[in-house]
Amino acid sequence: MIPFSVLDLAPLTEGGTATQTFANTLDLARHAERLGYRRYWLAEHHNLPGIASAATAVLIGHVAGGTKTIRVGSGGIMLPNHAPLQVAEQFGTLASLYPGRIDLGLGRAPGTDQATARALRRYFDSADAFPNDVNELLGYFEPVKPGQAVRAVPGAGVDVPVWLLGSSLFSARLSAAMGLPFAFASHFAPDAMDEALALYRRDFKPSARLAKPYAMLGVNVMAGATDREGRRLFSTQQQSFLNRFRGRPGLILPPIDDIESHWTPAEKLAVEQTLACSVVGDPNTVKQGLAEFIARHQPDELMVTANIFEHAARCRSFEIAAQARESLAAAA
Repeated sequence: MIPFSVLDLAPLTEGGTATQTFANTLDLARHAERLGYRRYWLAEHHNLPGIASAATAVLIGHVAGGTKTIRVGSGGIMLPNHAPLQVAEQFGTLASLYPGRIDLGLGRAPGTDQATARALRRYFDSADAFPNDVNELLGYFEPVKPGQAVRAVPGAGVDVPVWLLGSSLFSARLSAAMGLPFAFASHFAPDAMDEALALYRRDFKPSARLAKPYAMLGVNVMAGATDREGRRLFSTQQQSFLNRFRGRPGLILPPIDDIESHWTPAEKLAVEQTLACSVVGDPNTVKQGLAEFIARHQPDELMVTANIFEHAARCRSFEIAAQARESLAAAA
């Protein structure tokens, strides 16, 4: 059975605080570690009131320091927002503090709106340099060569697995050409998933970092005691995307029973298309949905995410997903 991992956006809930969010993040990471999840990744976003993982490397250190065995990493660092040397230094530091446990996932989007992207990048014009920046970053993790003028300290010679993340064919092509593992953001951008997977696997070129293609897919899992409860939990995520589509991103809202009264038919269609890779319901429904998703798309790993308002319900949803995995593994 393929491994399951966790993607956390460090949700800032209505009535909550960043301090509580970060405590919940660490608690969920420890919970995921006990449940046998392979990785715990955090995503870089900026100027979004409901997401607190902006200082991603700092939060990765917080989680890695509070856990023992689970891999911790970025899903991802938005490389155009940063100098490759700084990223190499940050993750070289993390990997030196927590050897064998740090992953570096890289994306080429800003993770925010254009005004905030300009504020972040200052003198950077676009993401067109992403392939060159990835190459530069990978070079900083290599052993120092004679006469090398710039090195990452720490970072040079440190083992940091690097992934490319994407929601289009661009990163699939680049991952294949560079021989890197690939994670597709199907949990919120599923349209090009099958084509990107096929392209990545077909064109993959082995590298010193990876001998054969390795693809991870994102999926939303909202699991409750009943199908009705699962659907109610899912309404938090639906409200979040609905508000973004309306240009009013905000805090993570409590679930509601009457989501149908909150959107127009066009808005409903847009949200449902965006969140098409979602498994929602009771334990049996979730088990069946995950089995069908895995059988249909054949990922090498599954990245589970759950934007659920109540922390206890969120932990329980990940527990149900882990139990589904164990049940499927036993059946296999």
